[in-house]
Amino acid sequence: MVELMNLSGYKELIDSVGLLLEKARKSVYFQVNIVLVKTYWDIGKIMVNYEQKNAEKGGYGTKVFENLAVGLREKYGKGFSRSNVIYMRLLYLKYPKSQTLSDQLSWSHYIELLMIEKDLERSFYEKGCIKEHWSVRELKRQKSSALFERLAFGKNKQEVLTLSKNGHLIEKAEDAIKDPYILEFLGLEETISEKDLEQRLIHNLQHFLLELGKGFTFVARQFRITLGNKHYYVDLVFYHRILRCFVLIDLKINSVTHADVGQMNMYLNYFKKEEMNSADNEPIGLILAKEKEKVVVEYALGGLSNKLFVSKYKLYLPDKKELEQQVQKVLKGGKE
Repeated sequence: MVELMNLSGYKELIDSVGLLLEKARKSVYFQVNIVLVKTYWDIGKIMVNYEQKNAEKGGYGTKVFENLAVGLREKYGKGFSRSNVIYMRLLYLKYPKSQTLSDQLSWSHYIELLMIEKDLERSFYEKGCIKEHWSVRELKRQKSSALFERLAFGKNKQEVLTLSKNGHLIEKAEDAIKDPYILEFLGLEETISEKDLEQRLIHNLQHFLLELGKGFTFVARQFRITLGNKHYYVDLVFYHRILRCFVLIDLKINSVTHADVGQMNMYLNYFKKEEMNSADNEPIGLILAKEKEKVVVEYALGGLSNKLFVSKYKLYLPDKKELEQQVQKVLKGGKE
């Protein structure tokens, strides 16, 4: 075996075979997933037809699910728990046309989606899974952080409906910014120093990128800007692939001041002059702070030509029920 390892091109041979095996395994998993979801949809259809035919009410309290689950489990083994059977039925009820099922989503994805009662909200997360390739774990995180409600907050009824139908579209700078940002993945109970907060975000970069949203790619931390004999440092620099621009982020552990806004405005002017190339659009500046005084921010931002935003961050998950109530109020015509 040692002699073979030393032969010219042997490692490349192993790597080539390995790539083919990985590709084949992924293809098999992909095909199995398509068949599995479609089969569960067919089972759900049979159940619903049975209920209608036998005038069953079909509520979760009936014995039909328990009896069916027991019968299927005895004959076909695992995978037919009562809850799983319920979700098969629900899959058919929520997706009555099998053509609307996505071959990019696993059965585990659909279980998470079917836990969402409201159709508009479910549609939004479904589009997110497909367009942004969320894993089941990422989907759970976006649900628990109330992403739909946060993005819908402050929009009118038509904008909320569009968000649900199309997912989160990024067409302009404002679309890429959230307020607030949820940083519960840092595991902090209270804010630490700006330097330590930055370090925590870097250590949890994958989670932070998920919270920032689609299109963000990491460029640098503590990006140095030299003006005259003085050095300035931008905490975090990203590049947005969709908007084709740099995104500069400064972290503040207290309230934002007019000086913070002025400093970020200077950073943006520098990037426009020194870092942009002909293919780039103007950079975006985001000051991410623990607190912000609306009046101070309003006056500090007034008259600026640069794309500069101030958002709060929270170290804990939001009150989803309260956000849901606000969205439902909009959908019922409470805001135009």
